Amino acid sequence: MLLAGGSVLDVVTGEVTRADVLVSGERIVEVGPSLDDPERVDCSGGLLVPGFIDCHVHVAFQRYGPRSARTLAAVPVLRALLHAGVTTVRDAWGADAGLRMAVARGWIDGPELLISLRQLSATGGIGDHWDATDGALERFDDPSMPSPVFDGPDAARAAVRRMVRAGTDWIKVAVSGSLKRGPRAHDVQVTDAELAALVDEAGRQGGRWVMAHAHGARSAESAAVAGVRSVEHGTFLDSAAVSAMAAGGTWYVPTLSVTRGSGVAEAHTSSVRLALEAGIPIAAGSDAVSGYDRVLDEVGLLAAAGLGPLDAVRAATSAGARLLGLDDRGSVAAGLRADLVLLDGTDLEVADLAGRVRAVWRGGRRVR
Repeated sequence: MLLAGGSVLDVVTGEVTRADVLVSGERIVEVGPSLDDPERVDCSGGLLVPGFIDCHVHVAFQRYGPRSARTLAAVPVLRALLHAGVTTVRDAWGADAGLRMAVARGWIDGPELLISLRQLSATGGIGDHWDATDGALERFDDPSMPSPVFDGPDAARAAVRRMVRAGTDWIKVAVSGSLKRGPRAHDVQVTDAELAALVDEAGRQGGRWVMAHAHGARSAESAAVAGVRSVEHGTFLDSAAVSAMAAGGTWYVPTLSVTRGSGVAEAHTSSVRLALEAGIPIAAGSDAVSGYDRVLDEVGLLAAAGLGPLDAVRAATSAGARLLGLDDRGSVAAGLRADLVLLDGTDLEVADLAGRVRAVWRGGRRVR
């Protein structure tokens, strides 16, 4: 199959050039001018970019009563993400190994799905679902979604092992409180010893990485010192936090969509700018729990926060691939997976990226 007549973005150089893309099976075979193949797709007036990667999304957060309803509700979510041009996602808790299997085996359409199962949490943290009337609220009660609550380093290791046993790709831990709890967003809810145990155990278990929910500066700093792979949200970073992240080679997934239009949006944008000044690598994540057709708005928000259009697109393509350790995607180049998006127009305007998506291919198969 030849994607012909359009332009191609080289995410490495930032150059947009007139080129065709030859695809065979799941792979890109060649990128260049005047290629030939009997099966041609007209890409005139369009720009081919890598399939987008959302490094923080929730595809199975819907609550519809019976367990099967929650799982089935994820089917249109996955389809919507794929239709939007997102070809790889890291689910930031909620999806189980069955959803990953369903996508991988072609039972349902969706982006390639990396899962973290549950959000590990100390007692009283945001992963510990509890209220004063009913006590513990276990919304899953499902062996495929093990208990995420731990206290102490040994219990933290056991929690990692439970997730690995159930098939997780990533370990997610809530180091801070939630923005919904006001000042508790600044709490550091996991000890340094517990974090060190989590990171060490995840590495022992097949070289898995840890993603850390951390709104406050001290929680982000503690997570970075412990060696997590990525800090999620980082709404209130300061110089000490970004210094620790830079020293540890920690990635930052800001999820600016979460605070858009809120009273902390300015602080969040300032955190992104601090991270940029410190040279911290940034990847895109929408943190969507609804509105999945607009997840690419995150790219525009990153651009406006200081990345600019090109680096914002990189955050959602090549940088996302590096964060996730996926060296077979993230660029339009020979030998890589044919995860591709055709945008209307040949510029890098990202303010309404979702509105520009004309066609999507995942693994060489057209899905839009």
